[in-house]
Amino acid sequence: MFTPVIMAGGSGSRLWPLSRKNTPKQFLDLNNSGSTLLQLTLSRLAPVEHHNPLLVSNESHRFQIAEQLRQLDISGRVILEPASRNTAPAVALAALTLLQQQDDPIMLILASDHHFERPEALLEALDAGQALAAEGKLVTFGIVPDRPETGYGYICKGEPLTQGAWQIDRFTEKPDAQTAEEYVRSGHYLWNSGMFMIRASTYLQELEAHAPEILRHCRQALDAGTADPDFIRPDAAAFEACPDDSIDYAVMEHTRSGCVIPLDAGWNDIGSWRALWEISPKDQNGNHSTGDTCLIDTENSLVHAYHRYVATLGLQDCIVVETKDAVLVADKNHCQQVKDVVAELKRNARREYADHSHILRPWGEFDTIDTGHRYQVKRITVQPGEQLSLQLHHHRAEHWIVVSGTAHVICGDQTMVLSENQSTYIPVGVKHRLGNPGKIPLEVIEVQSGNYLGEDDIVRFTDIYGRCCSGSDNS
Repeated sequence: MFTPVIMAGGSGSRLWPLSRKNTPKQFLDLNNSGSTLLQLTLSRLAPVEHHNPLLVSNESHRFQIAEQLRQLDISGRVILEPASRNTAPAVALAALTLLQQQDDPIMLILASDHHFERPEALLEALDAGQALAAEGKLVTFGIVPDRPETGYGYICKGEPLTQGAWQIDRFTEKPDAQTAEEYVRSGHYLWNSGMFMIRASTYLQELEAHAPEILRHCRQALDAGTADPDFIRPDAAAFEACPDDSIDYAVMEHTRSGCVIPLDAGWNDIGSWRALWEISPKDQNGNHSTGDTCLIDTENSLVHAYHRYVATLGLQDCIVVETKDAVLVADKNHCQQVKDVVAELKRNARREYADHSHILRPWGEFDTIDTGHRYQVKRITVQPGEQLSLQLHHHRAEHWIVVSGTAHVICGDQTMVLSENQSTYIPVGVKHRLGNPGKIPLEVIEVQSGNYLGEDDIVRFTDIYGRCCSGSDNS
């Protein structure tokens, strides 16, 4: 059996404003299926026998991943990268971890956010990939192109091998339009999907030969890190010193054991709003819409409305995405430039770069209702039996009003139980905690006031979810 290794990081920039830094696209239900892209990736493998998956993500996404695995009733561990260092180090951490747990497994390395129109074709290709990986091959899956595409890298096929595979002649960067047309016309080129099947020991041997610094730093990071039954945390200092490199550059372009299996499965990496429009069902005018919309004289467009009524008039080839705190309107041919908007948000330290106004937390969620000069209003929901950390704020005071449910409150030396329509005040610099001892969700309106209301004004003293004692994780 193979072990799925799922790459679940990401910057959340390609599908902004729906995706954000702390909620990248793999954690979103983009096609109204009731499942996120990560959940679809895991469920897709259900028909074939395999070991429990190992996921690689980062610290800020740990509770989202844990909750999505819980919803699927799937057991799997998560490696939490302290920094992003591309796919070669991420897979090195996975291979080293798996060799400690299993007897040199074959890894199926997948992105967590890809789409397949014909997933059965992927499952069929896995048989051939597993057989070749067992022989010591480094197998990648190349997508049979259905059009000239300048947004993907390509793999040129070499000599044919057994089991429908080819040696890899070379990898090429994203081509210009004319070169892409030549590639497709030749029949020798495949899109580089970033999916692999490799035995764990084989990958580490190749890494030792071609990128030993990566392997050395990953070993050090795991040796000095910590682990529990759910999460593996490599040492931050050792891992941050690791070179930033992809599997392609670090290993696949240098190995003599690489091969590629062509895959025709209706693959799409959903790398832009245009790509999402391409795979989505459309009406007779070529439009795909979600939510409360009215499309008049509108053609070949994608319109998503999540909170308000959205009407369009006379649009062609456009993208309109409405969220509670931001709206994107773009020509469909300019979708790749969404990352420029995200860069501008980051440069200006805007909250919309990283977070939505609605934020999930391990204890529940909160929604920012209003923000003004020296005040902020939130609606907080705490699930039954859950509680926030024992914490304090240096720059803000808080007023809590219980809307429904029962609140257990610690404020300095006081402990109190509040019910519906009761309230309390948390002064600046006082330790406090909010919990829900009841059997229904606790709803609280929180009014913050002070000279600084940033999410990083928090010091934790105790926390049942294992979060660090200070930082930007609100509550």
